[in-house]
Amino acid sequence: MSHSPFKIFAGPLAALTVVAGTASAQDVTINLGYAASETSTYAVLADKFEELVEEYTEGSVDVKVRCCGQLMGEDEAFKAMQLGTVDMFVITGNNISPHFPLMDAFVLPYIFQNKEHAYRVLEGEVGRDFAAQLQAATNVHLLTYGFVGDRDFYNSRSPIASVEDMAGLKVRVPKNQVMIDTYEEFGAAPIPLPWADTPTALQTGTVEGADNGTSFIKSQKFYEIMPYFTVLEHFTYFSPLFASDRVMNKLDEAQRDAVMRAAAEAGVYHRKEMAAQTDEIRAFLTGEGGMETTNVDRSGFIEAGLRVQDRYAADKGDDFIALVNAIRTEAE
Repeated sequence: MSHSPFKIFAGPLAALTVVAGTASAQDVTINLGYAASETSTYAVLADKFEELVEEYTEGSVDVKVRCCGQLMGEDEAFKAMQLGTVDMFVITGNNISPHFPLMDAFVLPYIFQNKEHAYRVLEGEVGRDFAAQLQAATNVHLLTYGFVGDRDFYNSRSPIASVEDMAGLKVRVPKNQVMIDTYEEFGAAPIPLPWADTPTALQTGTVEGADNGTSFIKSQKFYEIMPYFTVLEHFTYFSPLFASDRVMNKLDEAQRDAVMRAAAEAGVYHRKEMAAQTDEIRAFLTGEGGMETTNVDRSGFIEAGLRVQDRYAADKGDDFIALVNAIRTEAE
């Protein structure tokens, strides 16, 4: 199979994600939504972005943050930005895949060797090119990738010490085929559910386990209903800030520059703030939070993850292979 090169675009992310608008200088209101709680990692990014935009535009751009699914859920938000009915939204990467399948390369299990590898990819040429391709294909702007975290696993059945302990476990997964296939490869029984339905499904036993970013497990208080906690680090996640073409074209040049500067700086702030919190939150969950944890042998999980990586690379075509290869090259 021929491998097409993963084209590299020069210039900063800001240059890639902004097209020239026709709006004259005027006051602009931006509604920025996210689906999680006000104490979630999304809030850290959204609130800092709001603060910096209003500072850098001297108030000519007013960002109104709408938490908790007030605007809509994540599954609908990307399409709404394409239609221009929502201005901005923070969306976890795996929920972009149905709209832009190349995102699945970042969802692949164990695709990043560590956080340094992840940031090298996303903040470098590969990440800039990906944002340009996403905008060209969907008309949605990726303003910043923000913090890269791991999805930690929790369940109500038993401690997870090895991949064998996953056998038959009913696991909630987002509606993402990579994640469904990964849990099947782990031997579990994945059940795709929207985020809005997840807390109830966990409480009622419809599902026995799930994974989320570390901070979400605390902010959603899942430690109150899920007794077992496992640091699998099987999926890396990031939750970029996206913007509609419609709202970006309302901004004059100075406002667009200010918005892009604010997004970049909010992303750096988000990365540092959440990295500092992760260890503290894990300690809380297995201490005061009362969750039981055990040392886990990840070897079987990693072997399963690599099988999923190779299968997807083979099935998804040249652009996907090129992106996976570009990600792997940055680890070398």
